[in-house]
Amino acid sequence: MQDDANYFVDEAAERRIQAHRLQRVRERLREADCAAIVLFDPIGLRYATGTRNMQVWSMHNLFRYAVVFESGEIVLFELPSSAHLSRGKVADIRPSLSTDYLAVGERGDEMGRRWAQSIADLLREKGVAGERLAIDRADLALVLAGQRESLRLVPGQQIMEIARAIKSSDEIDALRLSLRSCEASVAAMRERLRPGMRESDALAMLVDGSIRRGGEYPETRLLTSGPRTNPWFQETSNRVLENGDLLSFDTDLIGPMGFYNDLSRSWVVGERGPDDAQRRLYALAYAQLQHNTGLLRPGLGFLEYSDKSFRLPDNCLPNRYADVAHGCGLGVEYPLIWYREDEQWGAYDGVFEENMVVCVESFVGEVGGHEGVKLEQPVWITAAGPVVLAEYPFEMDYL
Repeated sequence: MQDDANYFVDEAAERRIQAHRLQRVRERLREADCAAIVLFDPIGLRYATGTRNMQVWSMHNLFRYAVVFESGEIVLFELPSSAHLSRGKVADIRPSLSTDYLAVGERGDEMGRRWAQSIADLLREKGVAGERLAIDRADLALVLAGQRESLRLVPGQQIMEIARAIKSSDEIDALRLSLRSCEASVAAMRERLRPGMRESDALAMLVDGSIRRGGEYPETRLLTSGPRTNPWFQETSNRVLENGDLLSFDTDLIGPMGFYNDLSRSWVVGERGPDDAQRRLYALAYAQLQHNTGLLRPGLGFLEYSDKSFRLPDNCLPNRYADVAHGCGLGVEYPLIWYREDEQWGAYDGVFEENMVVCVESFVGEVGGHEGVKLEQPVWITAAGPVVLAEYPFEMDYL
């Protein structure tokens, strides 16, 4: 059901958030010596422009993009049929061009040339022709056409990830509000949950609760029960919940204002309390979460954090989670902190900074074990130390 709580900041705070975000992008453009950045990623578009349009659909259909200049007005290229969605947020809205096969068929090369020419014309119009132009992601056809048009294209993902990593005080307040909607949805799901329901019923209740409270969409289907909790990353099924099953889930909900509502909890379904094996798993996961949360501080290196993080028992290490922690904002963001055992897959160093928000992760499941426990909490890194943003309780009586 819909509750009476408000999970949105007021319009003045929303305007301040948008001004902060645009300033962050422009500062990163100056540091990268780029005149502008072309944004296709709908999350980046939302961050820089405050606009959204069919977020999930546009993640795999490149039909809208924006050019954000280091100085000067943003130009948003939008589907003509939905340009009205962005009026009032962006002053200069123009028709977009796509090379997606479903839209243009065999005319992809032609549309790519037209796209590149339109961007070159725009740069000349703004007085920055020949300067470096960042691009976050695009079809190969667009990149090749841009090179033929002598656009000085450079990778732009780093610009956006670094920009998004530091939150303003208004963003922290907004994220807190958004998280409250998620926690209320988790509580409502738990209240209704009974043995005999399916995993998919539980997930439906969770997503329904989020949307009723102003949320937007789920990014994953990570809610499982009993033997499907170990190893992790098994997606929600129609398995029927049994009395005494562990239910483990990762919300991964895009909530009010587009914030990533990312927390994980586990508990026993039904009237029966946890058995000794479930208590042992829960205690390990809780200890890992508390230890790794307590380490966070400005100036700590990413690899140093991995080195100091909680050491899982040898029989649980092979089933470890994908990362120790990751940034959180409008999605999973920079940085991603790998386990040191996984360095070969791309682990990198860096430094935690004040006003980053990171989600600390834990999954504990023994190799060949019956069940696993998933816990996670978003943490704000302040000058005084870590501040946990999630308020949903843990199962302290399991410890």
